[in-house]
Order: sequence, then structure tokens, then C-alpha cells
Amino acid sequence: MSLLVVGLSHRSAPVSVLERASLAAEARTKLLQDTLAAEPATEAAVLATCNRIELYADVDKFHAGVAELSTLLAQHSGVGLDELTPYLYVHYEDRAVHHLFSVACGLDSMVVGEGQILGQIKDGLALGQELHTAGRLLNDLFQQALRVGKRAHSETGIDRAGQSLVTFGLEQLADGAEVAGWAAGKRALVIGAGSMSSLAAATLARAGVEEIVVANRTRARADRLVEILGQTGVPAARAVGMGEVADELTRADVVVSCTGATGLVLTAEAVAAALGVDFDTAEQAPTAPAAPAPDALDQHAAWVENGTATTAAQARAVRRVPARPAGTGPARLHLLDLAMPRDIDGAAHRVAGVRLVDIESLAEASADAPMAADVDQVRTIVADEVAAFGAAQRAAHITPTVVALRTMAADVVAGEIARLDGRLPDLDEKQRAEITQTVRRVVDKLLHAPTVRVKQLASEPGGAGYADALRELFDLDPLTVAAVSRADLNDPNRGRS
Repeated sequence: MSLLVVGLSHRSAPVSVLERASLAAEARTKLLQDTLAAEPATEAAVLATCNRIELYADVDKFHAGVAELSTLLAQHSGVGLDELTPYLYVHYEDRAVHHLFSVACGLDSMVVGEGQILGQIKDGLALGQELHTAGRLLNDLFQQALRVGKRAHSETGIDRAGQSLVTFGLEQLADGAEVAGWAAGKRALVIGAGSMSSLAAATLARAGVEEIVVANRTRARADRLVEILGQTGVPAARAVGMGEVADELTRADVVVSCTGATGLVLTAEAVAAALGVDFDTAEQAPTAPAAPAPDALDQHAAWVENGTATTAAQARAVRRVPARPAGTGPARLHLLDLAMPRDIDGAAHRVAGVRLVDIESLAEASADAPMAADVDQVRTIVADEVAAFGAAQRAAHITPTVVALRTMAADVVAGEIARLDGRLPDLDEKQRAEITQTVRRVVDKLLHAPTVRVKQLASEPGGAGYADALRELFDLDPLTVAAVSRADLNDPNRGRS
């Protein structure tokens, strides 16, 4: 069996494709269940974030595995296979391990070095464990990825190379100013109460905003976030329902939105109305010429055709313009959209007095971000950890065979001692114990050198065949070897860190 990952990210696909391919919680569950039901896969885990969707599996056939995983991603994302395929990447065995370890260290993030990805990897592992789709290989892989990520952050200065997506987004909104000075005294509206929204609220609180209003579909979660903010010393924090967003928008200076909605949460019309600007007039406001991005327009058109754009005006807006962090005149309302698919209509950037930053514009801005010298050190850590993980997996692969060999040898000793008892019934207990111990020592000494050596050889590249050789040479029962593997996998202490 071999590790395979098939996925797409901000590096391989445009934001519009990532938006359409994003997986809701229910879709991730069904994807894992269907992957495990597929013939080539015996384990599965999914890593889904705002800028990547990756399906990991333990497969017995490479080409069949790639075809099956690609098809499943297309089916559950709703993006046709022919359209999705050009944006997919495939990593196999050590390259797959290298990829996940790099992701865990923040080397593959939109903002290099950000640490939020560790929580998302942990969530992916937890889901696989909950659904029992993550077995020996993926449990080991994801647990080690978490350790490698923590090591990179503790042993290097990778944190200096980047920051969280929230911080980076706020820096883009501040447009060169210090976030703390820019945010001081402002009123903030945070839409959503998940992990990203909570991080945004905490970041804004540290920056010194005057008030934070949290809006969420489930009011209890908004209340809980407000309670946490109160415990951290935020002077004015309150929760509202989604029905009150329009009113709160008229009082807000900064809006951060990150929900799991599949359609738009804020339309350009709503933004214009909050500022007291007619939307049609706003569309005619003079702006620098900008060519619409075809992929963004296609994405918005798909939303309209699928019924997620609920008004004709919204349909016109999303078809006309791509999302860009622009605006006319001094910014009166700052919008940060961290959702995937996006929460805020891209047309809002055409409203006078609005500055909009979203995932797409963050990707463009981060492409020019300077890389810290510590990145090379992290890459060295990743390379070392990949080699160590591969050696450990290869060694673990032969362990059940070695255990089965020693079990067989113990059975042989026990059988021969029983036969000796029949031939020499007058042996006293002391004599019998001495003979038994002597025979066991002989067998142990004969097996010691070859079993130690075979573990060493098996840990090296190309060493997987030594387990097969042992089974063949000693005529070991494959069912016995499999039973040892299952016993190890079911160990309740296994995988605890």
C-alpha cells in the first residue's frame, strides 16, 4: 500500500475554481466515506481550507488511485472532472509526505509561515479518526505533520516570514499604515463565529478598535464569541443576528466576513445602501479602467445560474466586475472577505468610499511578499523529517513479520520441550527449566542478528521487499502477520503525542 494525495490549491488553481470546489462539512464526510468505499483506497483523510482541498489516501494501485480520487473530488465539489483536472496536482509516497510536511510548516501557505494551517490539519485528522477512515498510515502521517509544523515554528524564525491570513488581510486594508494605529477608535463588524472569524475579532481587539459586533446565523455562537472577547478585555462587544447586519453595516468602519455560506452574504447593493449611495450611481462612478477577470466572471455567472444570486441587481453586479481591493475616494468602509467561496460581492469595490480585500487580492499581494532566510532552514527540517518518516514506516512495515517469526520460534521451542517431557518424564523442575532456558537462548541468538539486520535494511529505500523475503524463507502464515498488524493498530495508546 502507498500514500497518494490529489488536490488543488491557490498555487494550482484560480480563486474562482477554488470557490466552486470548496467542501462543506457534510460534503467532506461523504467524500471520505465514498473514498474508503472505492476499490483502490483503504484509508482516507481530507485537508480542506480556504485555499486548498486535498484528498489523502492509502492506495494499492497508483493509476487507479489517481483516477478514483480525482473523480471523487469532482463529484463532491460539483466541478466537472474535465474542468477540474488541469488544476489538480498529484503527489505519491515520499513526495506526498514532503508536501504535507511543507504545508504544515506554512511553506505552501498563501502567507508563508502562517500557523493556522496546523489547526486545520488537526481538524482533518480528527474527522478521519471520527469516521474511522484514517488508519495506521494516515494517523502516523498527520500526527507527524503536526509535530514537524510545531518544530519548524519553535526552532526557526519562520513566523517572521509571514503571519496569519487575518493579520495580512488587515495590513492590506490599512494600506501601508500600522494596523494598531489604523484600527484605533474604529467600529468593527465581524460576520461569522468560526475559527477564522474568532481570530479576526481577537486581532481587531488587540489593535484597539472601539467596538466589535459579531453577527452569526446561530446566535448562541455569536454570544459565546462575545463572551470570550469580554474575558480578554474588549470594552464593547455585542452579538446580533444575521437579520441585523444591514443596520450594523451603517455604523461599521471595518467589516470582516468569514462564513460557510455558499452564496453571497453582502451584496454590492447592501454595501451601497449602508453608505447612502445609490448602487446604479455607484456603478457609474469614475474608476481606473479594469479588465474583468474571465474566471471570476464565469464563477459569478455559475452562482447566478445555480440560483445563489437571489436578485436581478445582484446577478448584474456579479457578472460585471471581478473582486479587487480598489475604490473611489477616501475609504469610509473597509471590507475584508476571508471566506471561500466569497461572502462579499466583488462589485462592492466599485462603490465610492469602499475598500475591499478578499482572498483573490490577498493571493496577488502575497506573491510579492519577501521570503525570510529562515525558510531555507525549515526546508532542511522538512527534508530530514521526510527521510525519518520514510525510514520509520519501512521499519514498521517489517515489524509484524519479525514478531510473527519470533512467535513461530517460540511455538517450536514449546513443542520441543513438550516432546522432551514425554521422552524424559523423570526430569525435575530445575532441570526442565534449565533445558528450556538453554533452548530459548540458542533460538534467540540465532534470530537476533538477522532480525536486527533486516530491520536496518528495511528502513532504507527499497527495503520493503525484505518482509516478503522473511515470510517466504520461514514459510510464515500471512494471517498471523496480519493479526499482529491489526493488534498494533488497535492499541489504544497508539498515536498519542
